[in-house]
Amino acid sequence: MGTLSYTTAMPLDGFVADADGDFQWAAPNEEIFRFHIERVGDVSAEVLGRKTYELMKYWDTEPAGEDWGEQEREFAALWQGVKLFVASGSLESADVADPRTTLVDRLNLDFLRRIVADASGEVEIFGPTVARDAIVGNLVDDYRFFVVPVTVGGGLAAIPANAKLDLALVEQRVFSNGTLFVHYKKA
Repeated sequence: MGTLSYTTAMPLDGFVADADGDFQWAAPNEEIFRFHIERVGDVSAEVLGRKTYELMKYWDTEPAGEDWGEQEREFAALWQGVKLFVASGSLESADVADPRTTLVDRLNLDFLRRIVADASGEVEIFGPTVARDAIVGNLVDDYRFFVVPVTVGGGLAAIPANAKLDLALVEQRVFSNGTLFVHYKKA
């Protein structure tokens, strides 16, 4: 049996993307990227929406004309070993032909519970839209926030407005660029 975690970067005002959908302010520096490499080693499955899935396809193969460094190759190798569940009503089976990827039209909580029950380790749900019902339904065991010292003034909220959470701080760390990492467990 696995555990369910929700991990995201957010500015001080609590959004994961600004009103235009931009999240470049959250790009990790080398120190934070190293931390992600260490963290992803514990993840056995990812639950993603369409946009995040398409974004993370970048890590499936080194793009022509780019020269990944050692850290990028290490992250890619870990990422390629993670089982993916993609919740999308617009993608077709042919769009996710990778054998480690399962496509579902809509993520319901019973299916999510089965994913977690069948997992050998941590299941990370990535993105506030796909995670909304799991957060509101109190299914998430661990919350990991990378709080970036900027504000974006509006956009897509990291936590749904109707979520009521009681959390206990497990870990905290401040990175050299001022980003604060906080890890909370469901109390």
